[in-house]
Amino acid sequence: MSNPPRWLATRRHVVRGLAAAATSVALPCPSFAQSAARVVVIGGGFGGASCARALRKINPRLHVTLIEPNRVFTACPFSNEVIAGLRDIAAQQFTYDKIAADGVSVVAQAAAGVDAQARTVSLADGTSLPYDRLVLAPGIDMRFGVLAGYDEAAAEKMPHAWKAGGQTVLLRRQLEAMEDGGVVALAVPATPYRCPPAPYERASLIAYYLKAKKPRSKILILDAKDIFSQQRLFEKAWKQFYPGMIERIPLSQGGRVVSVEPATNKLVTDFGDHEVQVANVIPPQKAGNIAHIAGAADKTGWCPIDAATFASKLVANIHVIGDAVIGGNAPKSASAAYAEGKACAAVVASLIAGTAPERPTIEGTCYNIAAPGYGFSQSGNYQPRDDMFIELLGSAFTSPANAPDELRRREAEQAKTWFKTITVETFG
Repeated sequence: MSNPPRWLATRRHVVRGLAAAATSVALPCPSFAQSAARVVVIGGGFGGASCARALRKINPRLHVTLIEPNRVFTACPFSNEVIAGLRDIAAQQFTYDKIAADGVSVVAQAAAGVDAQARTVSLADGTSLPYDRLVLAPGIDMRFGVLAGYDEAAAEKMPHAWKAGGQTVLLRRQLEAMEDGGVVALAVPATPYRCPPAPYERASLIAYYLKAKKPRSKILILDAKDIFSQQRLFEKAWKQFYPGMIERIPLSQGGRVVSVEPATNKLVTDFGDHEVQVANVIPPQKAGNIAHIAGAADKTGWCPIDAATFASKLVANIHVIGDAVIGGNAPKSASAAYAEGKACAAVVASLIAGTAPERPTIEGTCYNIAAPGYGFSQSGNYQPRDDMFIELLGSAFTSPANAPDELRRREAEQAKTWFKTITVETFG
């Protein structure tokens, strides 16, 4: 039998690699003296949850606490299918029951403050938790107010849907309520932001919904940049599946949205105004608020770290993982956050045990679905260099631009397998 094509071998490697990640790092061998060590993890997304779980597997004597105010986690990967009516929001939701069963103390409250000198985390109810090491996995928050006219109230009229949950359902309902012949606009910010190709996947799947249900409607992408990730692959799919339905205005042609008017669903750009029926406004982003409270975020809004240890460059005994970090070439994605969580757990356990941590390797993979049964991806491996994650030479992979539809179908299936694997490994 002939060898599989490189794209397929790579995809299989990615899925298998998730399951193997917990055993692929040389784990420290702690002594009984470290049995009282306390590690607090703030944030229960892919990064924080995987880190907390891995810490307990590495050293069951560690006291590991996961602080997460939401009792149910709603995943962003595949949430664009919810918006397009291809998937129910319940398929995106996971509890922390299995993590608690692994011996992690799950605290369903918000972290309100961090005293780095005293090494304590204060909770919303006023109680305080001590720690020896603190891991921040706060994800992202919206930079409300940076885009004129866009604040939390405006998001209820012009949803961002960039945190999966209520906003996802709101955008879906707006599409369902729109009359045929309407215009749906996506305002896309400049990088960095969570999951760079996701706005274009969203535009693709909204187009799929409109083509089936409201075929006289159009999509307008107002973009604050000229080029975007996997652009050739998306544009090829748009031409094939949605000819004439999607118009993208890049930065150089006046695509940057400078202000919004929620009352009239108006988006104002450098070159003109656009009144639309549905406005999906994705604002600039920053590290989650607790990172700023802890002093771990700098003036960019993101968290600088020592990539070899995930240690904050600004606050001692604090590590930061996931979308919140200034990560160099490593993407802000669920797969990268998951890998960082596993790697950070090994680093923290080593430091507690008094041994030198191994140099981490982070694998990041991003799948995109442009239509049901039509997917493509991009991936790479990253290692620390000069305090940043740099892509390893030869590790980058992007789906071929001229692949036949059968290969696109297989990648779409691989995307489903990837999602099932990463959610089971993290929450199941």
